[in-house]
Amino acid sequence: MRSLLLAFGSRFLVLLLTALGALALAFGFVDLPEDRDAFALVLVPVVFFCGLGLHDIFQTRHAVLRNYPIVGHLRYLLENIRPELRQYFFEADTDSTPYSRESRGLVYQRAKRSLGVRPFGTQQDVYRSAHEWIHHSIAPKPVAHENFRISIGGPQCAQPYSASVLNISALSYGAISTNAILALNKGAKLGGFAHDTGEGSVSPYHRTHGGDLIWEIGSSYFGCRHLDGTFAPETFAALAVDPQIKMIELKLSQGAKPGHGGILPGAKVTREVAAIWGVEAGKDSVSPAGHSTFSTPVEMMRFIGELRRLSGGKPTGFKLCVGHPWEFFALIKAMRETDILPDFIVIDGSEGGTGAAPLEFLDHVGSPLRDALAFVHSALVGANLREHIRIGCSGKVASAFDMARLLALGADWCNAARGFMFALGCIQAQQCHSGRCPTGVATQDPLRTRGLVVGDKAQRVFGFHQETLKALAELISAAGLNHPSELQAVHLMLRTSDNRVTTFADQYPCMAPGELLSGGGVHAQDWDCASADTFERVRRA
Repeated sequence: MRSLLLAFGSRFLVLLLTALGALALAFGFVDLPEDRDAFALVLVPVVFFCGLGLHDIFQTRHAVLRNYPIVGHLRYLLENIRPELRQYFFEADTDSTPYSRESRGLVYQRAKRSLGVRPFGTQQDVYRSAHEWIHHSIAPKPVAHENFRISIGGPQCAQPYSASVLNISALSYGAISTNAILALNKGAKLGGFAHDTGEGSVSPYHRTHGGDLIWEIGSSYFGCRHLDGTFAPETFAALAVDPQIKMIELKLSQGAKPGHGGILPGAKVTREVAAIWGVEAGKDSVSPAGHSTFSTPVEMMRFIGELRRLSGGKPTGFKLCVGHPWEFFALIKAMRETDILPDFIVIDGSEGGTGAAPLEFLDHVGSPLRDALAFVHSALVGANLREHIRIGCSGKVASAFDMARLLALGADWCNAARGFMFALGCIQAQQCHSGRCPTGVATQDPLRTRGLVVGDKAQRVFGFHQETLKALAELISAAGLNHPSELQAVHLMLRTSDNRVTTFADQYPCMAPGELLSGGGVHAQDWDCASADTFERVRRA
């Protein structure tokens, strides 16, 4: 209780002091000057800041102002003057990462359905190495007025799902707040796209508004586990048949910390979170790095087949950050040996986000998304399986060009987490692990969560999705295409040095159909060392 009062007092301190000043003036505890001008100098600021603070608390558009009345305006002031400060005090803008201030601004604009245009042409150096672009057509097609969709579900699936090409990536309840989950799912319902639950299972807040769900099953089997942490098939089957759940996703690894498992810091494990997850309140909830239900590729395929059966034939697949190539080849061999095919595979790039991970894992473990995506697409083509298995991907997807680039490399759809979090109002305060998120997105603190107004943020989630797909439609049209599925690697270009450019097709070559099965290609040695009976590299004689 004491910590709650301290937190409340520190965030509302300026408003409280202003209110106390107003009360002191009203009840005569402070002598006011008789001079009218001096009187105004005292009274007007007090009344103004009291009114401003009350307005901040009750307005619904800005979570920072609801949680930090009056002082929260400093954030917007500093944000507005930052470009000028950068221009005059720094030689160059080094903030060019995919989630720079400019990229976040694009997301905010689209979430608010603001005019997403700029003056003065390109703001990038088009001659620098790693610059990318998409070729346009002399004969562009009419802009499509549809929410691009694809069908997910292979020959062994009884309930295929028509999915949007842009969906919400894995964000667990507990990792993010009650209001954040409610707003995301309501936005998904408004836009007709899917919301991945993350490995924290299906909470009541995922089900309030009825948006389509992808149930992610992690190594701790939250929501379908026995007390000892093992998988509980009866519990899974009872929930998986819910019509709101459209697909089942088995999580093998996460891009930001592959091979490390997951963690929800104890500060965010409230009693309610603990009850939904099936863990102890107030203590770090650590998911093991590996699954206890299977230990070989063949066993994994059989488990996927069982999940599909228990769910009533819904699309079932797996998510991973790609590591050793022979391990993925082992999965392909297991698919062929068991004749059990996943309906989809989601590739999580090493640049994917998380609330807490060791620095070494964030920067130096796992394959980046584009390399991994191109590899998986090529491997499935080389094994004659690509036509039966859809590929999703996630990892810093913020714009329509991000999507076009990934779709051209072989993805069928894209997932975004941080893009939708920005639509909720996330300002990347990097307090996700502490439970002190200032915008109410990544916290379980009820005082901070109240800053996030579900109705307003759901509209922004919907707006970001709709405006991004509109921008994608314009890109596709300019390239002379009708649907994102027509994008190929030859449509995109990459500058590899000051005087050399190449197509994505040359940069990321794809195997010929059946090439793996014939034992040829650059991956012949890794293919030969893969076995359906083990994830280990097999030494051949």
